[in-house]
Amino acid sequence: MSPLTRTKSLNGPVLVTGHTGFKGTWLGLMFEVLNIPYVGYSLEPEKDSLFDRLDRTGKAPETFADVLDLDKFKGFLHQHKVEAIIHMAAQPLVLRSYQIPLETFAVNALGTAHVLSAASEYQDIKAVLAVTTDKVYRNLNDGRDFIESDPLQGHDPYSSSKVAAESAVDVWRKIAQQTGGPQIVSVRAGNVIGGGDWSDNRLIPDLVKGFSKPKPIEIRSPESTRPWQHVLDPLTGYLLALENALAGGSVGSFNFGPMSRSLSVKSVTEIARKIWPEQTDVTYSENNGNSEAKTLGLDPAQAFNLLNWKPCWSQEESVVSSIEWWVKVLKKNTSPLEACLSDINRVIIKSRER
Repeated sequence: MSPLTRTKSLNGPVLVTGHTGFKGTWLGLMFEVLNIPYVGYSLEPEKDSLFDRLDRTGKAPETFADVLDLDKFKGFLHQHKVEAIIHMAAQPLVLRSYQIPLETFAVNALGTAHVLSAASEYQDIKAVLAVTTDKVYRNLNDGRDFIESDPLQGHDPYSSSKVAAESAVDVWRKIAQQTGGPQIVSVRAGNVIGGGDWSDNRLIPDLVKGFSKPKPIEIRSPESTRPWQHVLDPLTGYLLALENALAGGSVGSFNFGPMSRSLSVKSVTEIARKIWPEQTDVTYSENNGNSEAKTLGLDPAQAFNLLNWKPCWSQEESVVSSIEWWVKVLKKNTSPLEACLSDINRVIIKSRER
């Protein structure tokens, strides 16, 4: 990882929205290890979330509130003299988006517009990273890895709401170019895995929950492929993209994903089974009727060439590391904090060796 000199020399902190979420919790720990001041704005943490397991409340200046509360959000920016934003607050689950489509659109699309509007009014803010997803691309299930200039199109409430967020990014980027304002960049990653994720209907959490039960684990869509990556790899990319934006970089979006072809759900499951101490039977079923893509892959060449970024873990290593995290915590009495810091320091060391 580069020295991140511009990020570290900001006069005010970096704001992380959604700092109580899975990626937000890992990012907060990274900031602490790297000695980068940050503040958090998020809904209250869910029970048994990684944030909750690590007892992170109060570790950084924070407010538990909704990004849809524009006045409160603006007040938070002014109170803490924020100079950069990494916007991750979202409803992040595809299947849940079918149950709460309106709420998903509200926080993912309008919430992003609120963040960008507030940032454009506060002259001290120099850069905003809007975190979207690998699922914003028009996916014809042809197996091709997407590049940043490919057309965008949602196929479900979640991906459609993130395409709307990308539209907001494009609009406020044009406003900033015309009237002045922060550098605005969208960063696209997805299928992040790692220790501490306990969300429903995600493969690694489903496997970890199932490994502890006597009955077989049922996994859907075994042949579907995804660009699996350890959570610390895209987070490292986000920091490099922020550094690039603070340097005046003009690129509007970056993909972050593995350097190899996407692995199938079945392949990931079999890797995880080999790592877990006890053996568990697995049964596979086809898609439950929702329009999840069968194939998905990202081309991260632009991040590699312009940011000097590349993942520290292969997809296979990402799966192994994620399962090993849970084995340490659930089987070997390692504290969740110790397990997280071990992974973070491993990434920093590997990055410095390049």
